[in-house]
Amino acid sequence: MVLLREIRERGYEGGLTQLKAYLAAFKRQEPEPENRYETAPGRQMQADFTHIRRGRDPLIAFVATLGYSRSSAVRFSDNERSDALCEGLCEAFYRFGGVPREVLFDNASTVVVERDAYGEGHHRWHRRLLALAEQFGFTPRLCRPYRARTKGKVERFNGYLKRSFCVPLAASLKQAGLCLDVQAANAYVGRWLSEVADERIHGTTGERPAVRLVADHAALLPLPAPKANGLILPARGAYPVPVESLQHPLSVYNALLEVRP
Repeated sequence: MVLLREIRERGYEGGLTQLKAYLAAFKRQEPEPENRYETAPGRQMQADFTHIRRGRDPLIAFVATLGYSRSSAVRFSDNERSDALCEGLCEAFYRFGGVPREVLFDNASTVVVERDAYGEGHHRWHRRLLALAEQFGFTPRLCRPYRARTKGKVERFNGYLKRSFCVPLAASLKQAGLCLDVQAANAYVGRWLSEVADERIHGTTGERPAVRLVADHAALLPLPAPKANGLILPARGAYPVPVESLQHPLSVYNALLEVRP
């Protein structure tokens, strides 16, 4: 207030809020450093949910990205419950043909019940996730709270998924009088991942994810045999691919594959 009085004595006629807004532009903004953490083949997979559409008819994508190759797996649903998480992880492992040694998550309640419950770095995991980790042999990891950039590889793919797949597919379906729903998204995303996403030149690695996926696949842990423990596992090779149906004709999707990032 003393500063404001002094400025007004010199002819300033505005208010305090206006003054603060003006001075804020001169404050030095230190950008948060972005440290790229590269992992060896087969070492890490980053997993996350991203909202495609909110509201009464939500569309949510579970995305899993291998740290080395940047190859990704996607499963759409209408929720973020533990079933959607576990089914997404299973399909990712089967798409990649193996299991990474660790999977990095955020701090969602479907992942961790209590962080540092048994000491620093020793968390109380959600029982469904823990059972899946024991069955497939991966170690769950948590990113630091309020630091989404820790899993920046999957975060960056989320934006690419929306721009390159969801938006053009929704537009194509709309022209045919159809809506982009969970069924359509899951039916079409498999081919897009293989023919578009994995074949693009990645901005960070400078290589196609499909090429680097060879090294990732060779280093992944083997898939376990399905067990009758209540977990629904997809059959080998059952990752969704485009299928022709009366509701979502394959011809609608053909044009989408001509779109390149």
